[in-house]
Order: sequence, then C-alpha cells, then structure tokens
Amino acid sequence: MPLQNRVDPFGQIRATAARGLFTGNRGILHDPETRTLTAKRWTTKAWIVCSCAFGGRRRVVMGRNAPSGNAGWTELFFLDEATALAAGHRPCFFCRREEATTFASCFAAGNGLDAARAPAIDARLHRERLTPPHERLSVWGDAVRTLPDGAMVAHDKQALLVVGGALRRWSFTGYGPAPAFSSRPDTRLRLVTPPATLAALKAGYKPVLHETARTGSSAAPTA
Repeated sequence: MPLQNRVDPFGQIRATAARGLFTGNRGILHDPETRTLTAKRWTTKAWIVCSCAFGGRRRVVMGRNAPSGNAGWTELFFLDEATALAAGHRPCFFCRREEATTFASCFAAGNGLDAARAPAIDARLHRERLTPPHERLSVWGDAVRTLPDGAMVAHDKQALLVVGGALRRWSFTGYGPAPAFSSRPDTRLRLVTPPATLAALKAGYKPVLHETARTGSSAAPTA
C-alpha cells in the first residue's frame, strides 16, 4: 500500500506508487508509529524541495529520522520541480544551494526586490498558497504562449504544464498531450503556480522538468 506522501500541483498530498524526481517537506506531518499523515498539512512556512540523494544519507520514509528518535520531517515527493513550485515549495538552501541561490535572485528580480532571503520568500509564498482557488489569477487559452516554461495552469481539476508555449497534461507518472479545448482562445485557465514564483520563472529561473514534459508521452511510475 503506497504511503500518502506524493504531492500534486495543487499542493494536495496523495497516495500513489509514483514517487518522482524530488523530495521535500513542510515540517512534521506524520505519525511514525502508523506511518500515516496527521490532520496537519504544514507545520512551517518553509516549504522546500530537495534532492532525493544527498551525501549518502538514508531515511526511513515517514519513520523516526530525528537524532532524538522522534519523527523528524515528513518526506514528500514530487514528479518534478515544476510540480513542487506549483504546489508552493521553493528550492532548499541546504541540499540544493546553487539552485536555491539562483531562485532567490530570480525571485527578487521578478518581484521588484533588492534581495530575497529564505524567510521573506517563505512568508510571501505562504500568503499566496492560502489564496482560495477562485481568487487566483486566470489566463485565456491562447495566452499560455506568453507564460514561461515550468508554469502550471489548470482547467477544472486538471493541472497543465506550460513548456515551449504549449501545454502538457500533468499526472503523477508524467506528462501527456493537453486536451484540445485547453488551447482555444476562449478557454479560461486558472494559474496554479504562485504569482511570486511565476515572476521568478519569468525572470529566468529554469526548473527541472520530467523527461516527458517535452514529448507529452506519459511514462510508467517513476522510482
């Protein structure tokens, strides 16, 4: 039975066998005895996306990983970095320092700031994560060509990745062709990627995309 620790672009945590390219966390969300989630969906404003491999470290997923023997942080998994960014996470300054530094520079440039440190980024993203879906910005179908690679939009409950001015249908196992109606000029799409992160993408941050993002051919579950 898969653990409930896979994150979709809307920030929801699901149970599925497809794990993806990145891990990350939002604090301690699980009970290590049952390896199940508690009612909490974050315990910190620092929602980060991390490398799955770093310094040869090993963890028991949703187990007891703190030096004290307590839970430690709850491992979450993402198809790719675009998924994590859409869900409101940002690169980790510990295991992905180069990417995090670049993201911070682009975040500052895109949002008209002199500089952007982790606490300020986290506070801004947390406000935007809490914005109700119906209050988020919209874009019309043909306007996706103006959005940067790695941005996510949605039609109803279907998440769509923008890459090369085209759309790809998101799933836990990869990307597939977008529905035909999604590119019609009169189709209303909702922006999923937080506005501040979208500004960072426009300023030049290049998120890591799953290999199917370019082909639009969904893959088998990723280990």
